[in-house]
Amino acid sequence: MEVVTKLFTLLEDLTWGWSLIPILVIFGVFMTLMSGFVQLRFFGRMFRVLWPRNETADPNQISARQALMISVGGRVGGGNIAGVAVAITLGGPGAVFWMWAIALVGMATSLIECTLAQIYKRRTPDGAFRGGPATYIRHGLGESYRWLAVVYVVCLIGSFAFGFNAFQGNTIAGAVNDSLGIDRLVTGCVLAVITGFIIYGGIHRIAKAADVIVPVMALSYIGVALLIIAMNLGELPRVLGSIFANAFGFEEAVSGGVGAAVAQGLRRGLFSNEAGLGSAPNVAATADVYHPISQGITQSLSVFIDTILVCSATAFVILLGDVYVPGAEGVSGVVLTQQSLVHHLGSWAQYYLTFAVFLFAFSSIMYNYYLGETALVEFINRPAAIHVLRVLVIGVVLLGASAPGATSVFFFSDPLMGLLALVNLVVILMLFPVAIRVLNDYRAQLKAGNERPVFDAARFPELDLDKTAWDPERNRPRQTTH
Repeated sequence: MEVVTKLFTLLEDLTWGWSLIPILVIFGVFMTLMSGFVQLRFFGRMFRVLWPRNETADPNQISARQALMISVGGRVGGGNIAGVAVAITLGGPGAVFWMWAIALVGMATSLIECTLAQIYKRRTPDGAFRGGPATYIRHGLGESYRWLAVVYVVCLIGSFAFGFNAFQGNTIAGAVNDSLGIDRLVTGCVLAVITGFIIYGGIHRIAKAADVIVPVMALSYIGVALLIIAMNLGELPRVLGSIFANAFGFEEAVSGGVGAAVAQGLRRGLFSNEAGLGSAPNVAATADVYHPISQGITQSLSVFIDTILVCSATAFVILLGDVYVPGAEGVSGVVLTQQSLVHHLGSWAQYYLTFAVFLFAFSSIMYNYYLGETALVEFINRPAAIHVLRVLVIGVVLLGASAPGATSVFFFSDPLMGLLALVNLVVILMLFPVAIRVLNDYRAQLKAGNERPVFDAARFPELDLDKTAWDPERNRPRQTTH
């Protein structure tokens, strides 16, 4: 066991320790430049997805908006509440600026990886769609890279389906126990039952649940933050000034100065929005859209919502209050966010935060499970295997919630996610020319006056595509008469 622990510690050092964050930043900048700042050029189009009829070919399939809600539900989690607080504590207010910066370049990375997931998606026997990095490895790079897809699948199931779901269960049970005094086991049993009910309904039930939970979760949290900003409007210029001054070293808030701000902002931003990590493409592939770029644009919006909106909400709640003291130790993580909310709104705010944590973490459980299922069926598409995975996930959620120390068993989660990200980044770099060709096809149709571009797989005969997933006649928007 000691050897195994040291092996995973080494893997984490080699990925998150020094190589992965610079690589993710470089990839984000590279893809932003090579795509012609696509996330900015198409920013206005991102919001069209909020009306499903605009971007969905078949109303009986997963809509682009539902895929967005699942993705936002997965990206938005404890990191948006506790992680932002940690970043500010260790990196100062300037860390917030670098979170914004990494989100803006990460939007391009997310667009590319999610576009690839759509290009190579496969239609399942029940008519739905599946895909993701494992699929675009096999069909984009070929069967000779099957071993790389296996590495990806093992890493994804181990980190997201098992490890991170144990942490999410632990987060929910801890928050409920601290604020309401409810025993962890009771919370764990209730959580396991709700989780089982939703995941046994498959992707359609997960999508319907996310379509309700995520808007309530995000809008209510952002609404509370806007209320606090309005209550402290006179302090807003000071806070914005400290964010920019600390970000560029004009004002040192913590030891380490601008270096600490950059490191914490980039690290927490990447952990939160997951751009380039190879997780969101699994959900992006489920949507039925007219063109792969449509879903790529949608997933860029997911990164924007996660970091620019929700993470910023937490940051302003903390920085506009008196609880946070630059350089001080003792109050950090979710406690800092909780005490800051109480400072602004009174004691009832701690119960609201428990509600928010529950929704944030539960939406992540649904998302994490679906990632594991998608990875599994790429190689073992049997009902028995899916049933075993569901039972194990429910058990992991119960274990993580009821036993505080159980999460230490899943020490391998972060190292596996680091390896997962490296595999995905290498693959999307290799397939980047394909994504650019499809992006150029989308742009050409827009330039020709087609406001709703349609993807025709026949234009790309050399690619291993599922033609049934891209029937141009089926996908062509229907004309309506009045």
